[in-house]
Amino acid sequence: MFSVKPLKPTFKSYLPPVQTDLKKSPQLTIRKLEAKLLPGEIVVNEANFVRKCIGTESSQDDLWGKLICTNFKVSFITHNSLPQQNFKYVHRLLGEHDVPLACVEQVVTVNDAKGKQKVLGSNKKLKFNPTELILYCKDFRILRFRFDQAGPESAKKVCLAIAHYSQPADPQLLFGFEYAGSRYYNSSGERVNGVDPGGGHQTPMFDRPSDWDREIKRTGASEWRVCSINEGYLVSPSLPECFVVPASLADQDLKQYACSFTGQRIPLWCWSHPNGSALVRMSSISDPQQQRKLDQRISSAITKSHPQRSDVLKSDLDKQLPNIQEVQAALAKLRQVCVIEPFEESEEKWLSSLESSRWMDYVRAFLRHAVEIVYMLEGKHTSVILLEEEDRDLSCVVSCLVQLMLDPHCRSLLGFQGLVQREWVMAGHRFLDRCNHLRKNDKEESPLFLLFLDCVWQLLNQYPSAFEFTETYLTVLSDSVWIPVFSTFLFNCPKQRAEHSRDFARSKSIPLGQEQVLRFPPVWDWSQQFSPKDQTLFNNPLYVGKSATYVQNGAVKTFKRTKQKSYSSTLRGLPLALRNGQLSDLDTLPRRNSLVLRLPTAAEPQGLLLPQLLPSHLTLWRLYFLRWVPEARIPRGGPVTAFHKLSLLVDEIHTLQSHLRHYSTSNSSFTLTSTPSGLPPPAPSPAPSPLPPGPGLALSPPSNTPHRPQSLSRSPPDHHQQRQGRMYFRAPLSTPAGPGASIPTSSSCPAPDYLSSSFPFSPVGNLCRRGLLGTPLSKLLSGARIWLSTETLANETL
Repeated sequence: MFSVKPLKPTFKSYLPPVQTDLKKSPQLTIRKLEAKLLPGEIVVNEANFVRKCIGTESSQDDLWGKLICTNFKVSFITHNSLPQQNFKYVHRLLGEHDVPLACVEQVVTVNDAKGKQKVLGSNKKLKFNPTELILYCKDFRILRFRFDQAGPESAKKVCLAIAHYSQPADPQLLFGFEYAGSRYYNSSGERVNGVDPGGGHQTPMFDRPSDWDREIKRTGASEWRVCSINEGYLVSPSLPECFVVPASLADQDLKQYACSFTGQRIPLWCWSHPNGSALVRMSSISDPQQQRKLDQRISSAITKSHPQRSDVLKSDLDKQLPNIQEVQAALAKLRQVCVIEPFEESEEKWLSSLESSRWMDYVRAFLRHAVEIVYMLEGKHTSVILLEEEDRDLSCVVSCLVQLMLDPHCRSLLGFQGLVQREWVMAGHRFLDRCNHLRKNDKEESPLFLLFLDCVWQLLNQYPSAFEFTETYLTVLSDSVWIPVFSTFLFNCPKQRAEHSRDFARSKSIPLGQEQVLRFPPVWDWSQQFSPKDQTLFNNPLYVGKSATYVQNGAVKTFKRTKQKSYSSTLRGLPLALRNGQLSDLDTLPRRNSLVLRLPTAAEPQGLLLPQLLPSHLTLWRLYFLRWVPEARIPRGGPVTAFHKLSLLVDEIHTLQSHLRHYSTSNSSFTLTSTPSGLPPPAPSPAPSPLPPGPGLALSPPSNTPHRPQSLSRSPPDHHQQRQGRMYFRAPLSTPAGPGASIPTSSSCPAPDYLSSSFPFSPVGNLCRRGLLGTPLSKLLSGARIWLSTETLANETL
C-alpha cells in the first residue's frame, strides 16, 4: 500500500483539504437481523435480501432487509434507519415496519417475467416464483415488497405463510391465546395469567354488579335494578351475566319472557335522562302469538319506571337505517377511492366517486336518527326502545351516539371507554364476525365500529372543546381492533370468550385461577401499547373544565383548567334561540319536527350536543382515511417531490444566513440585525395544514419549539441549534458549524424523500403507488365540502 503524506494548504484555500486514507476502505457493519418477538410469538418463515418499496417513482429510497412472518405479524427488519422525529411514538407491541396478520385484508403475489398475478388464500398453492408481494391492509395501508435478490423458494414460502396465518380457521388460532397463555407461565404469583386483575386502568368493565350499580346511581335511574338471572349464561348466550332491567319486572317473569325474544335477548337498559325518560334496546319478538302481550308488558314496565308515567316510543332500526351489507359496500368503495385508484384523475371525478360510495350518507343517517331519539328523550320526556332483529349491531351505534349527545360524562376519556365497553363489548356486538378475523364469511363482515368512530369524530370536529379525547385517540382505538391481543375486539360475546379461554387453557394444561378463565389484557390498558408520554396525546387541550396531562421537557405533568361557559349550537336552520339551547314560544319549528326539540330551559354548559347535519357540515375523516397519502398531509396538496425540494432550498438559505451571521460576528464587534445583502429574506414557514388541528394530524417541525429569530451572539451556534428550522423536511447537516466549516448544500446533505408527520402516523414505509403526479384533492384539502346529490335538499331549511 502506498503511504499518503498530509497535503499542504495552497493559495486557493486557507482551509486544509479533507484527509483521505487509502489504507482504510469503507466496511459495512454486518449484523444479524432478528425480529422482536412477544411472549408466545414464533417465527414461521422468513426471506432475506427483500426490498421494501418506499419511493413512489424510483427505488433509491427503498429499504433492504429481511421479511419475517410470525404467528402474530408481518415484520420487516432493516439496517437502514430513518431520521428520528421528536414526536415519533414507539409502539410496545409493533415495530415501525410491522403489520398484524389480522390487519391484512388481501395478499397479492406478482411475477414480472410471466406477467402473472395471484390473490393468495389459506392453504392455496403458488405455481410461480413471486417477484413482488403486495399487502392490502384493513387500515388503508398498502405495502409492497420486492424479491429481486431474494431466493425464489424463500420468497414463495414467506408469501404462502403470510396468506395462511392471516386467515385462521379457529378462534383459538388467534395470537391472543398464545400471548395470554405465555404470559401466564412468565408471570409472578401475584398476577393472574400475567395480567393485573385490576387491568391497570380505571375503566369499568361491567362484568360485575357493582359497575352497573354505580352507573344506575350516576344517572339517577331509581326505578331500575341490576339483574343476575343470566349468571353462567343460562338464559341468553349473547348477554352479559348481569345487566339492568325495570324494577317492576321479576326475575321469574324475565326467564319466562326470554324464550320469546330473538337470541333470548331480554330488553336492556342503556341510559336514563335526568327527567326520567330511559333509553332501552331490545331484540325482535320471535313468537308472533306472544308479541302483543310482551309488547304491552315491557312497555308497561318501562312506563312505571318513569316518574311522570310517560309513554314509550319504539324505533325500528332495521327499517330506518342502512343494513350491515350496505355499510360494508360503502367502505369498500371508499377504500377504492382513497388508496387504490390513481390520483391522476380530475378533481370532479374524485369527489363524485367519494360521494357515490355513500359512506358519508350513512354517517349522516346514523347521526340524524340519533338526533331524533334525543328529541324524544330530551324534548318529549318519552322513553325510547331501540328495536333491532338481533339487537347487536345498529343499536350499538345509535345508543352510544344518543348518550354522547346527552351525557357529558360519556365525552370524557374514561366515560367514553366505559360506554364502548358497556354498549359494544358486554352487550354482545359480534366483533369476531364483523371484523371477519377468521375469514369464514364475507357477508358477516361490516365496519360498524369504524362507522361509529367516524360519527364520533364528526361530533368532535364540530365541538372540539366538548370532548376530553382527540381524533388521534379515535384512530388508535380503531387500529387496536386489528391487534389480536386484547379481549375487547376478539369475541362475539362474553360467553364465547369464557368458553374458548377455558378450552385453550385445558388443551395447553394451563392452571387457571379462581375465575376459571384465561385473562386477556383489555384495550383500555393503554400501557400495553404506549408509554405515558405518548398517551398524553390522547388528551384534548381544548377540553373545558377538566385536568389533563401534557409533556414538558420530557416529563409528564398535569394542569387544571377553569370551567368556561360554552353553549352548544344545534342544527343549522333552527331558530336562533334554539341554537343557544332553548326555544321560545314565538319561534316556529322547521320542516321536520323530528330533527329539533323544544327545550324548556337553557342547556348546561356542554350539556346537549346536536350535530349540524346538512351535507356541507359533514366532512371526510381525513386523518384516518387519507393518513397514508402524502399529498393529503401537505398544506393544500401538491406533489411530494416539489414540496420536499422547496423545503431543502429554504433550509439551505437558513444555513447560509446562519454562517454569514457567525462570520460577521466573528470578524467584527457588532451584532447582525438585518438580512445580509444579496440574500433573500428568511422564507416564511409553510402555512398550517388546512386539515383539522390535532396532535395526530398536523405536520410537526423537527424541534420541540417553533423556530423564532434569535438575537445573534459571538458564540458559534451549535449543531442542535442549526437543526431547529421551520421546515417539515430537514436536510441533516453532515459537518458541524464553524468559521472554517464548509457550507453544506442540498447535494452534500442528502435527505430521504419522505414526509415526516407527528404522532402517531407517518406515511414512511407505507406507500406503494408507482406514480404520484400531483393530487386532485386540492378542493377537499382547502375546505371544500361533500354535497350529497343522492338526497334532495329542496325541503331543507337553510
